[in-house]
Amino acid sequence: MSNYNPKSLKAEEFISHEEILETIKYAEANKNNMELIESLLEKAKPKKTEDGINCAGLSHREASVLLACEDPTVIEKIYALAAEIKQAFYGNRIVMFAPLYLSNYCINGCVYCPYHLKNKHIARKKLTQEEVKAEVIALQDMGHKRLAIEAGEDPKNNPIEYILECIDTIYSIQHKNGAIRRVNVNIAATTVENYRKLRDAGIGTYILFQETYNKESYLELHPTGPKHDYAYHTEAMDRAMEGGIDDVGLGVLFGLEGYKYEFAGLLMHAEHLEAVHGVGPHTISVPRLKRADDIDPDTFDNGIPDDIFEKIIACIRISVPYTGMIISTRESEKVRGRALELGISQISGASRTSVGGYTEEERPHDSEQFDVSDQRTLDEVVNWLMELDHIPSFCTACYREGRTGDRFMSLCKKGQILNCCHPNALMTLTEYLTDYASEGTKKRGFELIEKELQKIPKDKVRAIAKDNIEAIKSSNRRDFRF
Repeated sequence: MSNYNPKSLKAEEFISHEEILETIKYAEANKNNMELIESLLEKAKPKKTEDGINCAGLSHREASVLLACEDPTVIEKIYALAAEIKQAFYGNRIVMFAPLYLSNYCINGCVYCPYHLKNKHIARKKLTQEEVKAEVIALQDMGHKRLAIEAGEDPKNNPIEYILECIDTIYSIQHKNGAIRRVNVNIAATTVENYRKLRDAGIGTYILFQETYNKESYLELHPTGPKHDYAYHTEAMDRAMEGGIDDVGLGVLFGLEGYKYEFAGLLMHAEHLEAVHGVGPHTISVPRLKRADDIDPDTFDNGIPDDIFEKIIACIRISVPYTGMIISTRESEKVRGRALELGISQISGASRTSVGGYTEEERPHDSEQFDVSDQRTLDEVVNWLMELDHIPSFCTACYREGRTGDRFMSLCKKGQILNCCHPNALMTLTEYLTDYASEGTKKRGFELIEKELQKIPKDKVRAIAKDNIEAIKSSNRRDFRF
C-alpha cells in the first residue's frame, strides 16, 4: 500500500518509493497502449483560449508512459509536441548564464563529486572578496549579466555569512557597461532562517539538485556529512519557500540511479511544490554524471545514452510546460543543440567549473567540479544560437520587476511572453552586441533583432523596444526593461 501524498511535508510521502515503483510498472504495462498514449499527447497540447494559453501538463504516471514508449512514430510525436510547447511559452529565446564557484571546501562524502572530504589531492580554494571581484569583472567583460553561485558545504569555511558577503560584492561591481543583475544560488540545504537571509540579499532562484530520489541509493552515495540526511535535503525547497524564496530550481544527476525512477521522482517533487505552495519549480536542470578528478563515471552503471537523454528532456517539457529548463556545459555542442529543440530554455556559456577559473588565461583543471564538454567562448555560443535562429537573452527583468513565483507563471500562462520577455531579450541582446560581441556576431545579431522585432504583437510595445534599442546602440544608456 503506497503512502503517497503530494500535500505531505514529509519527504518519504511526497516522494513515495512504492508509488514510483508502481508508476514504472504501470508505464511498462501501458507503453504500447496506443489509445492511452494518443489521449495523453492530446491532453498535453497547448490550446489557445481567451485568457492566453492553456496547457494541462501531465502527471508523473502519465508522463512515465510516454517515456517508456519505444515506438519511433510516437517518439517523433513526443519531440514535436515538446517543441510546440516550448515555442508557445518561451518562443525562441534562450536565457544565458554562467556558474561562479566560490569555494570547493566541503565536509560531505558524496562518492560522485571530487569535492568530497577524503579527496586529498584536489586543490582546495576559497575566493576572497577581492578575488570574487576579479572573477565578476572577468564575467562582465564577457557580457554575462546572470550568475549561479556554487559552493561546497562547509560551515567553517563557507558559512552563510560568507555567501551573503559574496552576493553583496557581486551586486556592487559596476565595471564599464557591465553589471551582474541577478545572482541565483546553488548551495547546500539550509534552514528557513538562512533562506530568509538569501531572499533579503536579493537572490533570484534557489537551486538544489536532489542527485537521486531513491533513498537507499541516496544514503549509499552520501555516506558521510550533513548531506547524508535524505529527508532534510529533500524537504529543502519547502523551507526555502517558507523563507520567502518564490523561485526554486530542481534537478537530479542522471546516471546515479535508474533514469525511470529519477524521472518519476522529479515530476512528483514538482507536483508536490504545486500542491503545497501553489507554484511549481521555476527551473528544472538535467545534468548527467561526467568525468572529474577522482571520479570515473564508468563505475556507475546507470549512465544514459543521448537518445534516452533527449526523450527525458522532451517528456519533462511536456509534463511541466511552464518551467524553465536548463542544460549546462557538461554537455557537448551537438547534445545542447538538439536539447534546445526539445524544450531547453536556459544554457550556460563559457563556463569554468573551477574556483577562480575565470581570471586564468588557460582553463584550470586542478579544482574543477566536472569536465566541461562545451568549451566555446560566450561569443561563439551566442553566434551559434543565433545561427540556429534562437535569441540569446541576458534578461533579468522579471526578478527586478517582482514577477516571480506565481506572478511569473501567470505571465507565462497568459501568453504574454512575446509582449514582455521577447522585447526584453532583444534589448539585452543589443547590449551584448554593442558592448562585447565580435564583428561577425554583431552583424548576425543586428539582422536577427530587426527580424524578431516584427514578432512583438503590440504596436506600442514594439515602438518602445525599437526606440530603446536605438538608444542602447547610440549611447551608454542600458538596462531598459518591460
